[in-house]
Amino acid sequence: MSMIESCHEELLELIWTIDEERGETDKELLMKKEGSASAEDYLQTLINNGYISVKDNKVILTEKGQEEARLIIRRHRLAERLLHDVLEVKDETMDSSACEFEHFLSEEVTTSICTLLGHPLTCPHGKPIPPGDCCEKANKEIRPVVFPLTELQPGNYAKISYIVTKFHSRMDRLSSMGLLPGVKIHLHQKYPTYVIQMGQTQIAIDSTVARDIYVRQG
Repeated sequence: MSMIESCHEELLELIWTIDEERGETDKELLMKKEGSASAEDYLQTLINNGYISVKDNKVILTEKGQEEARLIIRRHRLAERLLHDVLEVKDETMDSSACEFEHFLSEEVTTSICTLLGHPLTCPHGKPIPPGDCCEKANKEIRPVVFPLTELQPGNYAKISYIVTKFHSRMDRLSSMGLLPGVKIHLHQKYPTYVIQMGQTQIAIDSTVARDIYVRQG
C-alpha cells in the first residue's frame, strides 16, 4: 500500500480523474472538487514531495505522481469491480465503499483480486483499469487463471471461484444444488446442456447459467 496519507492519495486520484476527463487539470476546478479547507495544504505537500507541479494554474502530475496515481486508480477500480461483480454492492454505495477499501489493499492483494476477476479492463462505470504486471503476464497466456465455466473443456476438472449473477433466484438455485465457491467439479459435456459432476452427483445447467459460474482449472 502507498506510504502517503489517504487524503493525499485521494487528491492524486482526483487529479488523474480530471486529467482523464478533460485532458488537463485546472487548479481552481481541482480545489472546488476537493472541497476541504485543507485542500491547499494537501496540494502543497504533493508539490513538496515531487508528485505534482503547478504551471499557469494547471496541476501537472510528475512522473513520480503519475505512477503513484496510477496505482491508486488501479486499486480503486479493481475494488469497484470486486464490490459490484462478486459482492453485489449497490451502485449508490459502491464508490464510497471502494474509496475506503482501496487504502487497505497491498500490492499482493491487488494482484490477487485482479487475477480472481480475470484481469478486467474497465471498472463498472466503463473507465479503464490501469494494467499491472499480472495482466501483462496473462495476456501472453491462453486464458486468465479464473474464467467462465463456458470456457472449460469437457473432461476437465476445475474449482468454482465465484458466481456472478443479478438474479437472486438463480443464486439460490445454484446454492441449493451445491454449486458454491470452493467446490470441485468435473465437466462431462457442453451440448445440448452443460453436465457437471460433483462427487457422485451430476447436474445439468444451460449455457446462460454456466456463464455466471467462474472457475479455476485444476
